[in-house]
Formats: sequence, C-alpha cells, structure tokens
Amino acid sequence: MNFRSLTFWMTVFCVAIAPLANAQNGPLPGMPPVLDPSDIYAADHAGKLSDAVKGIPERVYVPNSGSDTVDIIDPVTFKIIGHFAVGKQPQHVVPSWDLKDLWVLNDLGDSLTHIDPKTGQKGETIPVEDPYNMYYTPDGKFAIVVAEAKARLDFRDPHTMKMVDSLKVPCKGVDHMDFTADGRYLIASCEFSSTVLKVDVENRKVIGTLALEAKGMPQDVKTSPDGKVFYVADMMANGVYLIDPDSFKRIGFIATGMGTHGLYVSRDSKTLYVSNRGEGSITLIDLATRKIANKWKIPGKGSPDMGGVSADGKQLWLSGRYNHEVYVFDTGNGKLLARIPVGKGPHGLAFFPQPGRYSLGHTGVYR
Repeated sequence: MNFRSLTFWMTVFCVAIAPLANAQNGPLPGMPPVLDPSDIYAADHAGKLSDAVKGIPERVYVPNSGSDTVDIIDPVTFKIIGHFAVGKQPQHVVPSWDLKDLWVLNDLGDSLTHIDPKTGQKGETIPVEDPYNMYYTPDGKFAIVVAEAKARLDFRDPHTMKMVDSLKVPCKGVDHMDFTADGRYLIASCEFSSTVLKVDVENRKVIGTLALEAKGMPQDVKTSPDGKVFYVADMMANGVYLIDPDSFKRIGFIATGMGTHGLYVSRDSKTLYVSNRGEGSITLIDLATRKIANKWKIPGKGSPDMGGVSADGKQLWLSGRYNHEVYVFDTGNGKLLARIPVGKGPHGLAFFPQPGRYSLGHTGVYR
C-alpha cells in the first residue's frame, strides 16, 4: 500500500470512529440536555419558571450565621414576614435539584433544616456532618455536601441525605463550585490553599489541581454561558480569574474591586454581577467581551456577599455580611432600592423561586 492509499484509509477510519468518540465524551448520563450550546443559562431567562414551582410565592430566605436564624423577606414589600431559629452557624439556603425543597445548611450544627417553599414553614432538621455548602450533580443523582473543615466532598442521596460516597480533596477550604456545560466535571475553589480543583463527576475523582496566587483566597465559581470559561472570584487578589476548563489553565484576570466574592449571571446571560465585599461595590462584566462594563457603589459602603437575581431579572439581592442587612439593586441602573435590616452575619441568601429546569445548588445555580 502506497503512502497516498494509507492516508486515505486513515482518514476513513478517523471519520468512522468520530461518532463513537463523541458518544463516549458526551454529556453526563442522565443530565437534562442543554437547550442552547451557546447559552447554558437559556432555561434561566426571565419568565421561564418550571411547572415544579407553580404557585410557590416569591420569597427571599436569609441565613444569619451569627444569629443562628433565618429571616424570610417579601420581595414586593421588602418586609420580613417570617423568622425562625435553626442550627448553629447557618451558611447557605440551598434549593433542591427538583426545585421542591429548600435546605438550610447549619455548618457548625452538623445539620440541615428543611423549609417548605410553598408555605415558608420550617420542617425537620436532620444530622449531616460539616455542611458548609451544598450542590447537586447535574443528573440529580447526588447532593454534594461541601464539608469544608473536613476537606471532603460528600456525595449523598439527594432525598434522604444518607452518605453514598466521600471524596477527600487535596486542599484546605474547599467551598464553592460550578459544573462544565456537559456536566462531566466540576471546578471547585479552595479558599485556604489558593487553588482550584477539577473533579470527574461520574467517577468522583480529583483529576487536576491548579495553583493561583500564593496568598489568594478563591471564592465563588461560575461557568460562562458558552461553557468555554470558568470565572473564579478571589477575595485577596481583588478580582476574577478566567480559567479554561478543558486545559485547566489560567487564561486571564479581571481586577474588579476589594474583596471579590460572589458571582451571578443576569437573566439575559449577558452580564456577570461580581460582589466586592471589601469595598461595598458590584462590578458588571460583559460576558461577550470579558471586560468591565460598569460598577455600582453602595452609598456609605457595605459588605455585599452572596445572593441571587430576581425571577424577572430586574433586581439583584445580596446579603450584607458584616452590616446585618440585605441589599436590593435595580439591575437596570444600579440604584440601591433597599437596605433591609436582618440578623447577624447574613450569608448565602436564596431568592426563590427562580427560572430554570433544575438546581445545581448553592444559593440557586440553575440550568
């Protein structure tokens, strides 16, 4: 066989096996298919509420880490309409994958407290070790309890919360994460090691570790709409790292402000809202150009932390971690609409319900 014939048959072979290779490298089995490959947040746009949340009233759930309580706010009146005690140091309020339940993560109380979103009533409290944060695998098969102090990602039954598998991670302070567009990998930040991890979701194995700045403190993680970039907020670097999820390398950095902390995507998938906790501001990053588009400053400063965008996309709600308050911003002009007094140390508040087919956890990461 001459060289030209060999080249021809090699080409035929490669074309023939391409579908098989693509099938093997396809989305995580069981994950609902992405509606738009150019926008993984297509199901999260304004008005696209799932039938699963039909009839559930809009509420804002605020876990007060220093008060061991939860405040419930009516987003129309900006008034607190509910309040109850929970376990020690509640960190986040997390929507379940199927959008039917809310869970309060009582970190030092080693427990989860259930909230019925239909009524806003507190339900049972169940024992779960070190629940700093919680996410769900994109197929809905597991709840991933982020046991920060134990340096573990605990894969639990999403309904009973019983342990199924536990992954020890090679870093300190694992706390936030997001998933690749195909659902096969998660990228998690390690606050006290200045690193991020790449984890194979299906096989539950760490497959990569990426070092950031020596004295960094990476926080929230968010996937770009096209899935090509992961944004990682860093509280000490005072900005956002851009990471290529495939090569798992840093490809950029955007300075946003002192104490960069939380990341939230707008309802039209065009803007990334970045909370700068150390200086009391919100930086807006244009997701198409990866450049800063605007910056909002809180009058008299503040400590914007975690939260979410309202269902209609017109408001951004964030906790004021060190000011005993919650902030409400008009996303059209950046105006601060309200400062609502709440308990001590408000942290991972959840605006619920929001558009989306299912929840990946945290304060509401939807697909």
